Amino acid sequence: MPTTALYEDAEHRNLLFEDFGLGGLAVQSNQHMIIHGGSGMILDPGGHKVYSKVLAETFSSLGRGQLRYIFLSHQDPDIVAAINGWLMTTDADAYISSLWIRFVPHFGFDHLLADRLKSIPDEGMVLELEGAPLVVLPAHFLHSEGNFQLYDPRSRILYSGDLGASLGAEYREVTDFDAHLQYMTGFHQRYMASNRVLQAWAEMVRPLDIEIIAPQHGAYFKGREMVNRFIDWCAQLQCGIDLMAGSAYKVPAR
Repeated sequence: MPTTALYEDAEHRNLLFEDFGLGGLAVQSNQHMIIHGGSGMILDPGGHKVYSKVLAETFSSLGRGQLRYIFLSHQDPDIVAAINGWLMTTDADAYISSLWIRFVPHFGFDHLLADRLKSIPDEGMVLELEGAPLVVLPAHFLHSEGNFQLYDPRSRILYSGDLGASLGAEYREVTDFDAHLQYMTGFHQRYMASNRVLQAWAEMVRPLDIEIIAPQHGAYFKGREMVNRFIDWCAQLQCGIDLMAGSAYKVPAR
């Protein structure tokens, strides 16, 4: 599968591994990698079906470098199911919300690797990749209760996880925001918790210098105008409990 460089300079690369796909049996997922100098981070590497292909692409991209971090935005199987294999075949440390540390072993996690599964506190943190800061941002309830995004100041890329996800679009970059809404709206109305949370997120990210918002599913948003369109759209979206309160909470009729 081809690899797309979303950003590249003499020391720093941000790579998008193109869809490895499961023939329509599972939701499409993007795998992203950040390389600075001789160290790398893989983001939301995926489940068992794509493990060997993503691992091979990771080693190929790193060359003689070393995988330092595995970033897990939340607990879904399309993100974390193959974590045991990743920790067995690399020396990387994996980071996930402190809420999910004791749930990850249910994916078949070897107890000998327990010290390399690290917790992210609710307020987030900053990880250093050979001196390059990577900012772990709180994004709780978007959609998981223990959810994080990653902002890379060097490339100005915000890795947004399920926020911004689209399903069914046949392109990699969003060039027409209004036309793209058909692939994005339904997912966000159901998977995101509430407009109040989206507004809090929008307030947090607006001051950041963002060139690309790269979700885990579907197409990415590039350029300040497109980034702002997406943030503004999130800030006004009614979703989750805003739409389901009352009407959805009824005992089913026999």
